[in-house]
Amino acid sequence: MTMETHPRSEFTIGEAAALLGVSDDTVRRWAQEGRIAAHTAANGRQAIAGVELVPLLREQSAASQLAASFPAVRASARNRLTGLVTAVERDGVMAQVELQCGPFRVVSLMTREAADELGLAPGVLATASAKATVVTVELPEGAR
Repeated sequence: MTMETHPRSEFTIGEAAALLGVSDDTVRRWAQEGRIAAHTAANGRQAIAGVELVPLLREQSAASQLAASFPAVRASARNRLTGLVTAVERDGVMAQVELQCGPFRVVSLMTREAADELGLAPGVLATASAKATVVTVELPEGAR
């Protein structure tokens, strides 16, 4: 007999803050102001339903100062992350380029020629764009 587990859809104040990229105090203040709904979980502590975080995450994404400050050229890809190149490893034919885009580390494999033509080096502002027919979604360990 197996016990069924479910994906996480409820988060502590600290976890919600980490997902939103703000402090715990900010999440508590937003809850007091009614900007986000918090409830008392079974353990007696405040918790926030994941669905409550979605509008705030979208709002933050739409209002991203970094993306607004460095608008990209027109493109069909909608998954765009702007940040700084943190490392470039080149070999004979290929290059591995790492970018830090806010809290996200993005790694791209490209030809060495492309990396050279773009002048990619640590500290260079760049935008990673992803357009694929397959996107893998994973759940945390223990959830299914």
